[in-house]
This record gives sequence, C-alpha cells and structure tokens, in this order.
Amino acid sequence: MSVKNFIPVRKRLFVGLLGLSVLGAGALLAGIWFLAVNPSRTLFDQILLISLAGLLVGGTVIAAFGIGGIVLTILYSKDITAFHGPMRIAVNLFFPLVLVMGRIFHIDSGKIKSSFVEVNNDLVRSRTLKLKPAQILLLVPHCLQNSDCPHKITVNIDNCHRCGKCPVNDLLELRDSCGIKIGMATGGTLARKYVQEYKPRAIVAIACERDLTSGIQDTNPIPVLGVTNERPFGPCFNTSIKIPDVEEAVRFFINEEEYETLACSH
Repeated sequence: MSVKNFIPVRKRLFVGLLGLSVLGAGALLAGIWFLAVNPSRTLFDQILLISLAGLLVGGTVIAAFGIGGIVLTILYSKDITAFHGPMRIAVNLFFPLVLVMGRIFHIDSGKIKSSFVEVNNDLVRSRTLKLKPAQILLLVPHCLQNSDCPHKITVNIDNCHRCGKCPVNDLLELRDSCGIKIGMATGGTLARKYVQEYKPRAIVAIACERDLTSGIQDTNPIPVLGVTNERPFGPCFNTSIKIPDVEEAVRFFINEEEYETLACSH
C-alpha cells in the first residue's frame, strides 16, 4: 500500500513539497556538474563548481535520508534515533525551498506551515519524553489577552486579575495545578528569552502557524508541541485556544506516574 494512503493530507503536503525540494536540488546538482565538465571552463572554475556540487550532493543525500526518516516515523509512530540528524537537516536546510515550491504551485504558505506543524507534532509524539513538570515551558501569545483588559501582563503574566474574559486565566490555572513554567511572548525575541531563562527540556507553544513554524525551528533541538490558536477576529486580536488541547500536549511530556499525583490530572 502506498505512503499516500497512510499519511493524512495535511501532513502529506509538507512531506511532498519537501521531497520536491530535494528533487529540485538534484536537478540543480546536474546543472552544476554539466557546467563543471564543460571544456570551455577554466581549471579554477571547474574546481569551484565541483566543490559546490560535492557540498550539494552531501546535503541532498542526507536530506533524502531525513525525508525517509520523517515518513517512517509518521507511518509507524515510532522514534528512529538514527534519523534525528538527517531529519533536522532536511527540515532546516530545505524549508525555504519548500516555500518556494509552494509559490510555484500556488499553494498558500499558511497551509504549508500548518502541515509542517502537524508533521513536527507527529515527530515529537513518536519520542519517549517523560519529564518533570518544571522542565516543561508553556509559551503563550499576548494576543490571547482580551483587548479591553487594562492590565499589562506581557512583562509579568501574574499581573492577570483572572476575570475569566480570556483564556489566560485557564492557562494560569493549568500552570498552578501542574507545576509547569509559563511565559507570554510578544514575539520571537521574548520567546527566546524565556527559553534561555527557564532552560526547558520540552515546550508547548500556542501561536499561529507562522509563529509556530519559526519558533519550532528556532528552538531546535528542544522538542516543541505546537497548538494552533483560533482567530475569530483575525490575526493577533482576541485570539482563543481550546484548553483541552493544551492540557493534552502538557500531559504528553509529563511522566505518567507523576502526572497522576498532580492536581491537573483530576
């Protein structure tokens, strides 16, 4: 049975474009090799082009193994340690090409990034990561705060008065009951600051597809489970989140025996 029948459509989009990107790199390699062996080229040009081709061959071969690792991990829901490096190279090196391929085929970049988040979450869930709650960081976007709220909570989320008009109260209750860390970020710079400050071994991140994509790549190799926020009023304004989805992501990272002793498990 084909891989197409196993991998859901949303995940298939990113994996397919990633494969096309590697094939595109292979075509570029063939072009470089053709130029390198052209007799009209000087010896210096040939050495330079062959060196470039060698680098491209190495990156393409490793990325091909990485794509294979991604597909196998998704199919069998099992972590394959040997593929960690190639998968990381495939995603980080070829992600810009994936977006280029998307533009060529007129595919919305938001759909590609959403597919990437789905693939990333599958890869993370294939691993066995049972941590203490204090080793988990919950990153939340400032747009979850009600726009009419007079209290500034981006610097200190505990300035929230917990009125219940936005999801921040529920997220703070999750932090208090489970014992995880939490940080509210206005962008990538502040998010990286929380990562440096708390030094988490795993992250649950709430954001739009664009911010999740950049955040997952920025924090690599720290495993990140991305939870996409809901945007009934448009981007970055009074967004919302399904709290059970966040709770489920947090629970995944926590050691099962320890989780049963926490208030958030009841």
